[in-house]
Amino acid sequence: MPTKGRTAAIAGVYNTKQGRRLEGETTRRLIIEAIGGALDDAGLALEDVDGITSENTASLIYDLRLGPVWQGSTFGVGMVTEAVAAIEYGLANVVVLVAAQAQAYRDHAATAPWTRPENEFVAPWGMFTAAEFALIARRHMEVYGTTREQLSIVAATIRNNGSTNPEAVYAGRGPFTPDDITASRLVADPFHLLDCATTSEGGCALAIANVDLLDSACRPAYVLGSGADFFGPSYQHPPAWDLVGRRGAHPNGLVGRHAADMAFAHAGIDRDDVDVLELYDPFSFEIIRQLEAFRFCPDGEGGPFVEDGHIAITGSHPITTDGGTMSFSHAGTNPQMMQRAIRAVQQLRGDAGALQVPNARIALCSNGGAGALFTTVLLLGDEPR
Repeated sequence: MPTKGRTAAIAGVYNTKQGRRLEGETTRRLIIEAIGGALDDAGLALEDVDGITSENTASLIYDLRLGPVWQGSTFGVGMVTEAVAAIEYGLANVVVLVAAQAQAYRDHAATAPWTRPENEFVAPWGMFTAAEFALIARRHMEVYGTTREQLSIVAATIRNNGSTNPEAVYAGRGPFTPDDITASRLVADPFHLLDCATTSEGGCALAIANVDLLDSACRPAYVLGSGADFFGPSYQHPPAWDLVGRRGAHPNGLVGRHAADMAFAHAGIDRDDVDVLELYDPFSFEIIRQLEAFRFCPDGEGGPFVEDGHIAITGSHPITTDGGTMSFSHAGTNPQMMQRAIRAVQQLRGDAGALQVPNARIALCSNGGAGALFTTVLLLGDEPR
């Protein structure tokens, strides 16, 4: 198997059942199921694992008697980059990335727990997540004239993808029109209820492996490039579009631009080479912002770009094809971020069913957003380049 210098790849992916509530499930049982599923998909066994990253990695290493192993420390799609680096530096050969959540949060009448840090300038002033991301969206609308209709087009597109996906929490709930999005109740101006991610339960895992260990039946996906931009801790300070750090660097409103530039430079490919965008979708505007930040369209033109149909499943830049956090699942902190990479692998393998993008060879995944003061980017390909 030619690797062109790349010795690691995503060899297996797995999603457990996702649900608004998974009665009778536990986080640990979902984790065990997800690990087994990803390893089976890769044609590997638990005995092959010598690296792992999870939200409770140390206890999982002990309970599964995996030691001695390499232990990762990051989160979301950054876990993939870290695991690939560990394998390419000879620290491990098979790394499992796993996360799940069940029965940890049942107060669905209130905001999700990760949006409510006990922080002096956040919690007392009602700075829940929707309000934080709304500050970014409203600033863009004032500067560039982005419209309410354009936000609704984004949300309707993603929710309709989820409605078509039989594995999504909100499968069969559509079709949605932009007017349906706008008609839902206001949450935090400019966001209405259907502009926002939901909350759910579920788990997932990825198996990253040295390609020399994989048999011919495995269909690996390769990390072509990655990058990360951070402006500070998430959900502890009211975010601002114009927040700047280093002299001459872009503001928080364009967080992810440097990360994307690094990813494409490392991959040696252009934006036009990307076939599908598995963009993180906590709120509708974040898609418009990412399209601009990642240079798929000029600054200020993200709204007209989505209005012209580019992000539809049949468009030039299909986005978030499983339904994302708005419709597929939004379980805990890590699972719903890791699922961007899982869906990208499914697209590259041709396993996305009715939502398959024809001839998908390269996918871009993202996490975070300007409201969270960070964005991470991952470029995956169906072969090393």
